Amino acid sequence: MLNEFVYCPRLFSYEHVEGVFAESADTLRGASIHRRVDSGKGNLPPAAKQGRNLAPAASEATESQSPEPELEVIHSRSVTLGSERLGVIAKLDLVEVQGGPSGKGQGDLFAAREVVPVDYKAGAPREGVDVNELWPTDQMQLGLQILLLRDNGYECREGVIYYRATKQRVRFILTAERESWVLAQIDLARQTMMGPIPPPLVGSPKCRRCSLAPICLPDETVMLARGVPGDTSGSEGATTFPTPVPVENPLSSPGTATEAPRRLMAARDDKRALYLNTPGLRVGRKDELLTIKDEDTLIDEVRFNDVSHVALFGNIQLTTQAIQGLCDAEIPVTYFSGGGWFYGLTHGHGLKNVFLRIEQFRLARDEAFALRLARAFVNGKIRNHRTLLMRNHIEAPASTLSRLRQAAHDATLAESLEQLLGIEGAAAAAYFEQFGGMLKFEDPADDEIPGAEVAREPGEQRQMSFDFNTRHRRPPTDPVNAMLSLAYSMLAKDCTIAAAAVGFDPYVGFYHQPRFGRPALALDLMEEFRPLVAESVVLTAINNRMITLNDFVSAGQAVNLTAAGRKKFFLAYEQRMTGLLTHPLFDYKVSYRRALELQARILARTLTGEISEYVPLTTR
Repeated sequence: MLNEFVYCPRLFSYEHVEGVFAESADTLRGASIHRRVDSGKGNLPPAAKQGRNLAPAASEATESQSPEPELEVIHSRSVTLGSERLGVIAKLDLVEVQGGPSGKGQGDLFAAREVVPVDYKAGAPREGVDVNELWPTDQMQLGLQILLLRDNGYECREGVIYYRATKQRVRFILTAERESWVLAQIDLARQTMMGPIPPPLVGSPKCRRCSLAPICLPDETVMLARGVPGDTSGSEGATTFPTPVPVENPLSSPGTATEAPRRLMAARDDKRALYLNTPGLRVGRKDELLTIKDEDTLIDEVRFNDVSHVALFGNIQLTTQAIQGLCDAEIPVTYFSGGGWFYGLTHGHGLKNVFLRIEQFRLARDEAFALRLARAFVNGKIRNHRTLLMRNHIEAPASTLSRLRQAAHDATLAESLEQLLGIEGAAAAAYFEQFGGMLKFEDPADDEIPGAEVAREPGEQRQMSFDFNTRHRRPPTDPVNAMLSLAYSMLAKDCTIAAAAVGFDPYVGFYHQPRFGRPALALDLMEEFRPLVAESVVLTAINNRMITLNDFVSAGQAVNLTAAGRKKFFLAYEQRMTGLLTHPLFDYKVSYRRALELQARILARTLTGEISEYVPLTTR
């Protein structure tokens, strides 16, 4: 972690203080390289009783190559050492124990016990003026290893980094000056642990290879911190920003600058959600596989590494072994009723970001702050509703578009949550009045001869259609409302997962007030994504004939999708969530699922004070 601190204090804070870690090609390659040294037993011959050896004087230190040892060398691998004086613990890849006469007699071959730590790195050394040099992070790591060995009684003057890319051993002698630098970095790291998270690096090339760049968002955070949204109502519902302040890159050529966020997003995730909605299924575990059975019949086997989360609908059993494996792999499990009501979440306890939750709980009680966030959530939702109508309606009434535009503006000026609720409710009513105009389907009833309807027998399913008049929630009384309810439920699930992944408590919100069993913060995040995801999925499923009226069943006044219909709807929903959009602020392509997580992280930056205002995601 001290190596990471020298590389980037913000990275150190994420990994050491908040417990956040993400794999990348570099970290996986490093783990592969260390397999051999990690397999060592960690044995190290005892130190000679000669006290702690001091570093040579600066005048005596040299970077020249030391002569190779002529006597026998013992290699100790994977050695763990600690120091109470430093408050540091480390696992050393390799320690070369050099034996030889101590000057007090020639009988004991290993009386001197001079040792040299050797660390393995996948990359290449830094090119120096005369010879190759160690990177500062590697100097920190070797310096600490030398001090740890000295504090444990060993004579240690130098260390070695072996760079696999160039197959070179580069030596490092710990002078008094370098030792002071190492000790100063330890003190600075401890101060960082006790304070707020450090600011992101500005225009640094380090960010491109950092595995936590998609979580840290250095360029995005700097951009939002420097730019303040303009008129949030927008003439066409678009967010307006002043021209971003150029960010100077200290390692670039003079006069160059970074004007927009670089694409730092991780590659598209190959993992997929696993939806199970057949009553009676049983999910178990076999090694690193999830097994799905119907009684004793094996239906399917799915690798843990291929699953992003598991969604269970209705009466489906999950074994303890499967739950333990999913929690260990940080794969959340979400629970729904058979009709699609989202009512629970299970996940592991890898989340350690308690500081963000402390701020969340504190600011949720701040009525002024909560109102500011609520205004942004509602403003984003109304603007996206207006955009969806403009894109998809056969001929959207100008009066409705004008009302939505005014409502979006009024939302930014609301003086209380109650007033904001009224503005949102009126805007939603105007929007759903025109929702049916976005449904482009052919009603079979249009081809029937008037008055020639076939009479239905008692108990027969009542005639259904995709006509939409108004929003009915509990229960949904027509196919369109049934799909809207399921889409909102699934979106609430994804917002809950995103909030938990960032470090929030999903049940403490700012616009939606806490209520037993309701993920209030997830519903806050969900507002601007309702038209972008949920309602867009419903329109696509109907207009593209992915779902037909045969995929629904009615019971009394309620209408629900059949099991086969839900399977089709899950496919439509996942296609939307994994589909790409060009981010309206950062101008790079991301999936909707990734965009949702980005908004959760932007909200976190707002709570911790790195960004002054939360900016909702709106499309044009």
